[in-house]
Amino acid sequence: MLHRAATVVLVLSVVAGVQPAAQMPAKAAAAEAAHVLSRLTYGPRPGDVDAVQRLGIEAFVERQLRPQSIADTALQPRLDALATLDLDETTMLRDYFEPARRERRQRSGAPNPDAADPPPARAAPSMAQRNSRLIIEDLETARLLRAVSSERQLEEVLVDFWFNHFNVFAGKGPTRAYVTAFERDAIRPHVLGNFREMLEAVATSPAMLFYLDNWMNGRGPQAAAGAQRGRGINENYARELLELHTLGVDGGYTQADVANVARAFTGWTMRPREDARFRFAPAMHDRDAKVVLGHRLAAGRGIEDGRQVLDILAAHPSTARFIATRLTQKFVSDTPPPALIDRVAARFTATHGDLREVTRAVLLSPEFRAPAAYRAKVKTPLEFIASALRATGAQVTAVPALTRTLRDLGQPLYFCQPPTGYDETATTWVSSGALIARMNFAVDLANGRVRDVTLPSSPPTADDVIVAALAGEVSSATRDTLARAATPAQKLALVIGSPEFQRQ
Repeated sequence: MLHRAATVVLVLSVVAGVQPAAQMPAKAAAAEAAHVLSRLTYGPRPGDVDAVQRLGIEAFVERQLRPQSIADTALQPRLDALATLDLDETTMLRDYFEPARRERRQRSGAPNPDAADPPPARAAPSMAQRNSRLIIEDLETARLLRAVSSERQLEEVLVDFWFNHFNVFAGKGPTRAYVTAFERDAIRPHVLGNFREMLEAVATSPAMLFYLDNWMNGRGPQAAAGAQRGRGINENYARELLELHTLGVDGGYTQADVANVARAFTGWTMRPREDARFRFAPAMHDRDAKVVLGHRLAAGRGIEDGRQVLDILAAHPSTARFIATRLTQKFVSDTPPPALIDRVAARFTATHGDLREVTRAVLLSPEFRAPAAYRAKVKTPLEFIASALRATGAQVTAVPALTRTLRDLGQPLYFCQPPTGYDETATTWVSSGALIARMNFAVDLANGRVRDVTLPSSPPTADDVIVAALAGEVSSATRDTLARAATPAQKLALVIGSPEFQRQ
């Protein structure tokens, strides 16, 4: 009864918006280091706060901004053991996805093999089904292992951010076969690179071509014999490119711009069942002149139409402002200061979309380290689970139990269906049901009941986690609740479920 009452008190305090005062506590240096770690990483591990204080916050930020300079030798062998992470889309399609699709079709006689698949189930009825599910299982394993164990933490936070920005849904037909390469080749190399280069990597990725249907965007019946036939102009990708990837919903484009962008990307295609690589099909392309955002695209330029559109969008002031807003929402607050957005947007423009410089402008800004930003954000389910594992020093040997918990908490990895991706703001994740589910995970973790997750031989105490993850600072209300805990494990669970731990 005591545990249930304490749980309800903590959950309701988060739902009601109760939080520590928006100012740094007395031990400001430790609190500031913990704040920086809570945003640039998936949460402090024991000893991280002291290490950042010794190194200095600016030096820590600069080090994380150059991940290739950071050795990750302990993690790499575990990633190397995942069979599908390095495979190309065509191999994945031929050897892992298509056999399972054919088997399902033979069993059911379903006329639409590209219907959305559910997230992978625990058991597989055949080797073909197991291989198909292995694609997502390997991705989930890699994402969680990197979040918990990688030394290149900012890179991992940014991979999650940019994958979410350019979201694709692994449950849509063969997108499952393409999503590994999408994250590996279109997202990961560019998160601290050039935005324009990332835009084209995404636009030519089979995952995006299939998910937003641009592979079918073409001239249709006029296509030459033997060429991939289009099915007419398809505006799905064009609309999301403008609204979600670049300009933003209020970015100043019109329906005519959407139509002309779609025309510009006719012929950007692939063969989903044969060779899952991007190709430009001239016979599908609309060769007439077009006007996009006041810029004229001359007739007869082929693939250069789409590339010119990407140039226009990457250089547009609305794109600079939209990306600045998204990044400051991620790292500073759900409602970032307008002056900060202005400065970050200006940096985006001045550096032609250099994302290392843009990210640096956010992370070294006074607003990022201001008292108002302290514990101003609520963790997503992924951030909560990873931070709990890091704060307790837990060792992860496999991830199925963790991925099931993520699904229960509303964030199944790679299975966000809308192109908007998962929301970054607190309102999406704060509800009594969701927070009680988080507390249940905290109880299981504290009692060693999470499968394939092991706490250290000398388990951390609640006070250890308060020091390691929260710089020793929790509210008097939380301390009163902790004082009523009946066992050390219960007290540890209450810390992990506390309002302070739910926040960044």
